[in-house]
Amino acid sequence: MTNEVPHPYSITIEPLTKPEGQFGWALRKYGKLTERSDRAFPSEAKAYESALKAIEREQTGFGSR
Repeated sequence: MTNEVPHPYSITIEPLTKPEGQFGWALRKYGKLTERSDRAFPSEAKAYESALKAIEREQTGFGSR
């Protein structure tokens, strides 16, 4: 994976215990948890891609009220 994550964000990809073999992600801004995935992904790459989309949503404000 390349380091495409814009400053000040960081992404942590975590293996899930249920369902086994799936992955989730946690998004941090300045070290504080801002968002966590609510679904399981079949691979680390898919989880990472989803986390990048979450950063993009947060930066653009898309979906905010």
